[in-house]
Amino acid sequence: MGKRIFLIGLGWLMAAGLAAAQGEPPAPAPHYDAQLAKSLGADERGMRSYVLVVLKTGPNKMAEGPARSKMFQGHFANIQRLAADKKLVLAGPFDGNDGWRGVFVFATADIEQARQYVATDPVIISGEMVAEYHKFYGSAALMSVNDIHTRIEKK
Repeated sequence: MGKRIFLIGLGWLMAAGLAAAQGEPPAPAPHYDAQLAKSLGADERGMRSYVLVVLKTGPNKMAEGPARSKMFQGHFANIQRLAADKKLVLAGPFDGNDGWRGVFVFATADIEQARQYVATDPVIISGEMVAEYHKFYGSAALMSVNDIHTRIEKK
């Protein structure tokens, strides 16, 4: 009988604790920085929406030579401009397998806005590459990549 009363009492305490816990919102993690989260556009999970663009080999491969070099100089200048404007948060090449050439991650959830950004790139304009667009939900910390990169790039 004593054991049964103890178990009933323990069950009641657990139920009361669960009910109280459900009534209160969880406290933020002790290391949570609300100002930083807001500046990065983070939601309550520390995430945000982006557009991920896969650059693939296009229909118009430009022959080696000065025109191709100029096209790629423009491509890299465009990447730098979009990054400096905080529109492009990540870019880089793939190995080229299966025609996959590179990736962009844009700080927008709007695919049409990302299309406008990509449309300014010489490799797209020339048809050297084509773009494939995807909605992407990832860490808002990606917004800091370019700032960190400028501090670790020796060049």
